[in-house]
Amino acid sequence: MAIDFTLPQEIEDVRQWVRRFMQNEVAPAEEKLRREGAPREAWVRTIVELRQKAKQIGLWNPHLPPEWGGMGLGPTAMAFVHAEAGRTTVGPFVINAQAPDEGNMHTLLHWGTPEQKEKYLRPLAEGLCRSCFAMTEPEVAGSDPTLIRTRAIEEGDYWVLNGHKWFASGARGAKFAIVIACTDPDADPPQARNSAFIVDLPTEGWHLVRTIETMAGEGNHGEIWLNDVKVPKENMLGGRGQGHLLGQYRLGPARLAHCMRWIGQAEVALEMMVDRALNRFAHGSFLADKQAIRWMIAESAMELYIAKLMVLHAAYKIENGLPFRQEVSMAKVHVANTLWRILDRAIQVHGALGYSTDLPLERMMRAARAARLVDGADEVHMDFIARNVIDIFKETGKVKAALGDLM
Repeated sequence: MAIDFTLPQEIEDVRQWVRRFMQNEVAPAEEKLRREGAPREAWVRTIVELRQKAKQIGLWNPHLPPEWGGMGLGPTAMAFVHAEAGRTTVGPFVINAQAPDEGNMHTLLHWGTPEQKEKYLRPLAEGLCRSCFAMTEPEVAGSDPTLIRTRAIEEGDYWVLNGHKWFASGARGAKFAIVIACTDPDADPPQARNSAFIVDLPTEGWHLVRTIETMAGEGNHGEIWLNDVKVPKENMLGGRGQGHLLGQYRLGPARLAHCMRWIGQAEVALEMMVDRALNRFAHGSFLADKQAIRWMIAESAMELYIAKLMVLHAAYKIENGLPFRQEVSMAKVHVANTLWRILDRAIQVHGALGYSTDLPLERMMRAARAARLVDGADEVHMDFIARNVIDIFKETGKVKAALGDLM
């Protein structure tokens, strides 16, 4: 049998290494900052200090190959790294595997020219700068990139960009942005309308209007106006008309990285739920002895188990060059909703304490609401999943190939 769920020892060693670092260094630092109500500047200083520690012990750029200062881990190993780092808030930043930079590094590594890699990937991999990814626009549905209105017009040795972006990840403080803009509005198929550009920041015509406040606070999602932004022709990333293809290439693994981090958060919430149930006494017994609470724990455990298997299988397919969009879409929807449900149950078991800001659960839940929207809303993924099931059934008379092609 080829199926083996035992981790290779080197991957298990990395997982334990990341877990110890997060438990011993990152989590205590976060707790201290929250307890003191530290300002943003203190958080930044702490992250910089933790990054130096991570670099010193070699826990840096787990997603990049060694020639780019990375650990050379594939998608399956990264599932475990992200799950461990995701148990904390700043863990991914500390090891330089945070969004949107991780996705931008992957994109530059696989689509960039040698000159683009040296100019943009090198400093990003060394942790010397941050980057931005700007695709979504307020005037059109973000789930349909063929509707993008930001235009790029060729003028001499430059492309001139005009448009309106928002939820541009990492906009404040970024040294460059990857911008998706329409170069060929009449292209057929519509997926060939867009191209990707690397925009150096700051630059004339790039206006950061604001960082958007959300129900989870301010997460450095920028609203941007681009007014005659001039981009050298050599800063087109990938080929003309390949913006959609590049975006899909970037977002597939990025969606899975989100899922991995959400699994880490869901596991923390389940642990908190169990701990509370074991220690809270009410109406003649501990909560852990009450059937209603035990069922909450059981449902959470089953959903989390399914989530882990889905993510691992999707990562396996990516790592082995197999079609993965169906599996990633299913994992994205399931894990996002699993995170929400487990957090909701954890708050319920904690009662008033869970609803208060004394525990991190309320903060985690506010952040978790975005999970069902980012990188594609649930409904868009479910429509894609269903269409794939239907098409495969029409072609083969069976649905197996649409269900991970398992069993």
